[in-house]
Amino acid sequence: MRNRKAIAAYHLMLIPGFVLLILFSIIPMSGIVIAFEKFVPAKGIWGSKWIGMKNFEYMFSLPDSRSIFTNTLVIAVSKILCQLIVPVFVALMLGEIRSVWFKRTVQTVIYLPHFLSWVVLGGIITNMCSLDGIVNRMVMVFGGQPIMFLASNAWFRKVIILTDTWKEFGFGTVIYMAAMTGIDETLYESAQIDGATRMQRIWYITLPGILSTIVLMATLSLGNVLNAGFEQILTLYNPLVYQTGDILDTYVYRMGIENAQYGLATAVGLLKSVLSMILIILSYYMAGRFANYSIF
Repeated sequence: MRNRKAIAAYHLMLIPGFVLLILFSIIPMSGIVIAFEKFVPAKGIWGSKWIGMKNFEYMFSLPDSRSIFTNTLVIAVSKILCQLIVPVFVALMLGEIRSVWFKRTVQTVIYLPHFLSWVVLGGIITNMCSLDGIVNRMVMVFGGQPIMFLASNAWFRKVIILTDTWKEFGFGTVIYMAAMTGIDETLYESAQIDGATRMQRIWYITLPGILSTIVLMATLSLGNVLNAGFEQILTLYNPLVYQTGDILDTYVYRMGIENAQYGLATAVGLLKSVLSMILIILSYYMAGRFANYSIF
């Protein structure tokens, strides 16, 4: 009876969360109907004309649709790769430092940007990358010409990927550092006695020791392939870089909010949601298959 009362208390604690989930996630799903209608706000969802799949047909007929999907995939995949490679490299380097206070200081410093909003960072990066910003001043010091980083299709993606990597790699580094603490220290001692160099110890002991964590992070990141960073790009992009910077989320925002094409915006958002759900299911299946990770 005591256990039942304790379990009942835990279930009662879940009620506020379920209420919020129903109000803000489940009930609004009725708006998916707009994707199949010629939606008129004055007529409402149930009074607008049903047009079936015409919004989806119109979406794929647009000349921008190909570039939008390409931009989303290129930016998202590049971010995923950078956020896998850079944290592993930094974690391996920090793992070789014997000074505990220095290691903890570096971990704290590189982890702090993860907690900053892109609204704040967007203003900072915009000022840094402006024509008279600190980045262009450094370029001119080395004899180069000022570059419009945030107004150039050749540079915009690079800025997006680099700044996102800088913001988030500290979080991944902490995860890999935690995984490294589970490696048996006697392995390093035995390898050192046998004459293994530092690089050999990293290659044959540290990397295999955190390989399962790397595989887990890689498989779980598949679910974010279509999430290229709405907040970041919205705060940094402009019409001059739509060709290389416009992604699915920003396109939905512009079509739905700015241009009032609610049916088209909902169709794009629905397509993205369905594809994302498939990728998430696939990522969790692969995580269970290759990293023995499961949430159910």
